[in-house]
Amino acid sequence: MKFGLRLRGGLLATLILFGAPVLAPVGAGFVSSSALAQTVQSISVEGNRRVEVETIRSYFKPGPGGRLDQGAIDDGLKALIETGLFQDVRINRGSGGQIIVSVVENPVIGRIAFEGNKKIKDEQLTAEVQSKARGTFSRAMVQSDTLRIAEIYRRSGRYDVRVTPEIIEQPNNRVDLVFTVEEGAKTGVKSIEFVGNNAFSSYRLRDVIKTHESNLLSFLASNDIYDPDRVEADRDLIRRFYLKNGFADVQVVAALTEYDPEKKGFNVTFKIEEGSQYRVGTVDFRSSIPNFDPTTMRNYSRVNVGALYNVESVEKSVEEMQIEASRRGYAFAVVRPGGDRNFEAHTVAVVFNIDEGPRTYIERINVRGNTRTRDYVIRREFDISEGDAYNRALVDRAERRLKNLDYFKSVKITTEPGSSSDRVVLIVDLEEKSTGDFSVSGGYSTTDGALAEVSISERNLLGRGLFAKASVTYGQYARGYSLSFVEPYLLDYRIALGLDLYQRQQLANSYISYGTKTLGFSPRLGFSLREDLALQLRYSIYQQEITLPSYLANCNNVQTLPDGSANPLFNPSPAFANANGLSLASTNGLGCYLDGEASLPVRKELAGGKTLTSALGYTLTYNTLDNNKNPTDGLLVDFRQDFAGVGGDVSYLKSVVDAKYYTPLVSDIVGLVHLQGGMLNKIGNNEIRMLDQFQMGPNLVRGFAPNGIGPRDLNPFGTQDALGGTKYWGASFELQMPFWFLPKEVGLKGAVYADAGGLFDYQGPTTWALTNEVTTTRNSNCTASTINPPTAGTCTGLVYDNGNVVRSSIGVGLIWQSPFGPLRFDYAVPLTKGKYDRTQEFRFGGGTSF
Repeated sequence: MKFGLRLRGGLLATLILFGAPVLAPVGAGFVSSSALAQTVQSISVEGNRRVEVETIRSYFKPGPGGRLDQGAIDDGLKALIETGLFQDVRINRGSGGQIIVSVVENPVIGRIAFEGNKKIKDEQLTAEVQSKARGTFSRAMVQSDTLRIAEIYRRSGRYDVRVTPEIIEQPNNRVDLVFTVEEGAKTGVKSIEFVGNNAFSSYRLRDVIKTHESNLLSFLASNDIYDPDRVEADRDLIRRFYLKNGFADVQVVAALTEYDPEKKGFNVTFKIEEGSQYRVGTVDFRSSIPNFDPTTMRNYSRVNVGALYNVESVEKSVEEMQIEASRRGYAFAVVRPGGDRNFEAHTVAVVFNIDEGPRTYIERINVRGNTRTRDYVIRREFDISEGDAYNRALVDRAERRLKNLDYFKSVKITTEPGSSSDRVVLIVDLEEKSTGDFSVSGGYSTTDGALAEVSISERNLLGRGLFAKASVTYGQYARGYSLSFVEPYLLDYRIALGLDLYQRQQLANSYISYGTKTLGFSPRLGFSLREDLALQLRYSIYQQEITLPSYLANCNNVQTLPDGSANPLFNPSPAFANANGLSLASTNGLGCYLDGEASLPVRKELAGGKTLTSALGYTLTYNTLDNNKNPTDGLLVDFRQDFAGVGGDVSYLKSVVDAKYYTPLVSDIVGLVHLQGGMLNKIGNNEIRMLDQFQMGPNLVRGFAPNGIGPRDLNPFGTQDALGGTKYWGASFELQMPFWFLPKEVGLKGAVYADAGGLFDYQGPTTWALTNEVTTTRNSNCTASTINPPTAGTCTGLVYDNGNVVRSSIGVGLIWQSPFGPLRFDYAVPLTKGKYDRTQEFRFGGGTSF
């Protein structure tokens, strides 16, 4: 249906726009120059129903003396047309030179409806269109709304959309407006090509951009939808990637898009001119500011001689230097980087020039577009405020911080002139996005079995920048719940306060004979020391207890007296003794295990009841990874220490270090070196519990079962539980490589690896006097380090393997960054192992949110 604005006397509007003189007969609907003597009160109005007469007259502004001239009448006509309130506006002259304004009012919209829209909800479309129920109907506005609805569908990847408006007339000059939508099929990106890329493969560059090709699993994501804005942003991502890797002259010449009618999708081609790769030849510092020593800025430079030229390192250096100069009192100092290329040596001589910038102050900071987020949540990301010196580095940092909040679809900070030449106004334009998440997660692993989790979270609670999350987990061997809350700005300082309340239950399975229940609370404080360095302080208090089925804890132990008679501490039943061909006096301490007891430390922990642990700890994290989810370059180091003994029932010092180094090798192959180690130290006279010791398996050396490595109870009649150790180390080297014959969007990678590590030095309980499980004179040949399985009459205490054996393995893996979450399959073959270690060559783990 086509729309047009019906305006009688249209010639007048045309003449007005072109500035032509207006002299016409009265019958043509125009006012002659004789009207110059008229006043506003000489205007009569016809045809109006809802709009008051005085309102219409108010659009005609008299000149000096209260008289209307021809220009005022023409301006009034234009103003009435532009209101959109009228279908038709005519101006005639009545008898005696009176001016008559005849109007035909636009109808009122009774309701607005949408039909045929399945992919986009009515609420979203209603918010986007300008036509509103109980508002004035305008054909021009309806046409604009039609185009707007079509554009919304195109942004969601449906370019075949058809939108048809329908007007249903109702009594009393009212209409209903119905938009009928034919959504059409989803229009995706069918192919992505790169032209001119020699240094990096197309496979690698697809990791850099946000747009992906359509595939069988695209219905679970939206990054395969053609979006011209995203494609344009991808051009900048490619350019930035090359600039980070030494290509200072790179240009992404074009991003060509072409619709393929046969494939019913778009083909996207990026044309790249790489240029040469440069390294840093020299780094120099110069200053034009009196009494400012530029060499003192060297400590704030992240640009190193001999390294690849990295524009991000240069930008971060400029930011750090400019901020440091401001701290020293040079509020208007500006750091400008420069670089002279040596085309033969392929080097860049980097120069940081420190100059006195213009003395400009910030007059105001105006925030626009934050419909939900409070102003102070945005303003606290600035290190500057009204009245401070304008510092571009600090403005850029604030923009980066606002983007990292992940509260907004877009963030842009611009400047406008202030009230004087030395004043600027910062304009912060934002577009809000949804920050709440509800997820149902599921997974399976060879360790924990089937697992499901339901969680609800909000990253911007009440628009105050608070984070809150509640989750419930229920699985085959693990169950529990957790509540988390984070205040990112404690007392208006850039310190994050986190509170965690959790309850976890681990059930007995094929790897452990016992279950555990843990209820805990942990407040924590987080500090960002630098962009790549963070510190977390925490306090943890939790209550833990062991659970065992009764048949694993009914200790049938018998003490033999010097006269040969039996003194039962826990007398076995006659049925048990007869069934096993035993007399009560012949068990010699092993009756406790003959019916399949749990290990001594387990039963001793069970008898002790609930244990309270109160600990202080911290984590220092150094992170230079290029991508936290799918890293290919950089270093991640975690160092953690926890001191238990601030009250509670146990005391120890636990130290752990974990380091991962990623580096790109050749043909998109990424190398990973993973080093880890830990130590548990006893403090005071309290015995170290078995539960506090490190338990290791495939998390240290793949190819071994969970709790399959390290000291183990060797009693052949018991459950032979893993006891853990107080020291461990591990080293792994892995090569990750793509499957070049598969589309990048499939997300499959292969891996080959070699692992080595060890767990040793068990320091938990080895005797239990209450049940007479002690080394006696008669059994003096039995010591805590005995590694041979005991026989009747040789040992009544704990017998375990505590040898420091190097475990090693080699294996292959399949890594899938699937729409269901990260999945990994590993097959590893142990090369060296301890005599009593337990192996598990195949391992699988993964999860999802949907």
